[in-house]
Amino acid sequence: MDEKARLAVDWLLSSAEPAVRLLTRCDLLGDGCADTGEALEGALVRGLLSGQRRDGGFGVTPYRKWSGAHWRLVSLIELAIPAGEARAMRAAGTVLDWLTGGSHRTSIVTVDGLARVHASQEGNALAVCSRLGLASDPRVQRLAESLIGWQWPDGGWNCDRRATGHRSSFHESLIPAWGLFEYWRATGEPVARDASFRTAELLLAHNLFRSLRTGAVVQRQWLTLHYPPYWHYDILHALLVLSRMGLAGDARCGDAIDVLEQRRGPDGRWQPGGCWWSPPGSRSGAEVVDWGRSGPSEMITLNALRILRAQAGSPTERVA
Repeated sequence: MDEKARLAVDWLLSSAEPAVRLLTRCDLLGDGCADTGEALEGALVRGLLSGQRRDGGFGVTPYRKWSGAHWRLVSLIELAIPAGEARAMRAAGTVLDWLTGGSHRTSIVTVDGLARVHASQEGNALAVCSRLGLASDPRVQRLAESLIGWQWPDGGWNCDRRATGHRSSFHESLIPAWGLFEYWRATGEPVARDASFRTAELLLAHNLFRSLRTGAVVQRQWLTLHYPPYWHYDILHALLVLSRMGLAGDARCGDAIDVLEQRRGPDGRWQPGGCWWSPPGSRSGAEVVDWGRSGPSEMITLNALRILRAQAGSPTERVA
């Protein structure tokens, strides 16, 4: 571990959030992680679980940005909430009922033989439920089967009804790849793994952010680091998912990792280049917790170091 990494790791270990300290020990230092219960004690986790109603939801639709159960659960999973945690399981039930309900399913259309679907919705839910221990739930199985059935020939997904069918949306493709990979890890279902790796190949063929035709940057925003990513695509989120899949060492990740290194501060830490959320209490786009909009970011720094460790050939995450 170089000096910059040591400084960043020491900073993460001094975090006020128990989950950050836990994940630093587990994923960066290789310490044992049998008990993740301490993650529940942190202010971020408590905030994400606050306001839960008796029905498992939070008084708004599951997809309400960014206070609905759908978004809270993704953040909770990333903060190492234990599998089977009762409040998270109840919240997941509301998300599954929404995604497998008639209103949502009838909103999905097929154009020229290709499903036009916001597949990031099913992808996030599939990853969350697989990590929570719900992979055998018939509703979760339906999410996995649907994503596999909706996958486009190039390995991705797209919600744009006007798209030609030649190219998927990276925003709608990365997260389903993560969800299917987590589902495979929970169930051993090879079809899910194969589908997730087809998506990975799509991203890698583009070096994660380059045009196949010209080699130019497809969207400059993809080179900006964010947390939470929600449904958006950027190189940090892409590299994190690929590192979980054991692909961070692929040479085609090299350009993106170079950009990630360039974003690193002299103190070894990273900070957000932009945010898609507003502070708690804002009139629009309000988060339920404060992730930090400026200055060094614990979660971006943790994820960046996970990626660099994976590229070097070390495992990046505990296996639940």
